Amino acid sequence: MPTVETVLEQLTALADPGKLEGMAHFALVGEKRLGIPVPPLRRLAKQLGKDHALALALWQSGYSEARILASMIDVPDQVTEVQLEQWVADFDAWDICDQVCMNLFEKVPATIARIPQWVNREEEFVRRTPFSLIACLAWHDKQAGDASFIAYFPLLSQVATDERNFVKKAVNWALRNIGKRNPHLNQAAIQFAEELQKLDSKSARWIAADALRELTGDAVQRRIHERPVS
Repeated sequence: MPTVETVLEQLTALADPGKLEGMAHFALVGEKRLGIPVPPLRRLAKQLGKDHALALALWQSGYSEARILASMIDVPDQVTEVQLEQWVADFDAWDICDQVCMNLFEKVPATIARIPQWVNREEEFVRRTPFSLIACLAWHDKQAGDASFIAYFPLLSQVATDERNFVKKAVNWALRNIGKRNPHLNQAAIQFAEELQKLDSKSARWIAADALRELTGDAVQRRIHERPVS
C-alpha cells in the first residue's frame, strides 16, 4: 500500500519549479506549491486508487498539488462534516477550491446542505466554494431538477455585489453553467442576469454582462436546443 511519504516522493519527482512563475500569473499560488499541472496528478491518482486515509495524510502535508491529489483519491462516503469544514478553511488558491469541489465535494451529500452556510462566510475562498460547487453540480448532476438550480439564484444575488475577484468569478461561473443546462434554465438565467444588471454594483453588472454574452450567444443557443431536455 502506498504511504504518504512515497507519494510525496513521487510528487517531488514530478515537480517543475520552472512552472511556478507562469502559474503565479494565473493566481495559482501557495507557499508549498511544486509546479505540477493537473494531468500528471490525475494519472497518479489513477495509479493510487481510492484511499481515504492517504487522502487525509496528503492534505495535512500542505502541498498544493498533494491537496488536489487528495481530492482525487478520497472516498466520498467516508468524508465527514468535520473534514468538509477543515478542508474549506485551508483553501488558499482558486484551483484547489475548484478541484476539490469537482473531484470530491460534489459527490458528498452533506456538502449541499453547507452551501448557504459558506455563502455567509467572509473568507474569500470559503465564499467561493459554494458557487464553485453549484457550477460543478450544474455541469455534472444530470438527475437534478431545474427547480433545485433556480433556488440558488437568491444566493447568487446575495453575493453578486462582492467585488473580490475569486468570489465574483465563481458567481459568474455558477450562473453560466446553470444557464447552459437546458432551454428552460437558459431563459431563467438570462432573466436573472438582466435583474443583476440593475443593481448599483460594478461586480454584479460584470457578472451579468459576461453571463449574458455567453448565454445568449449562438454557440450556447445551438447546443442547448440540439441536446435532449434534462
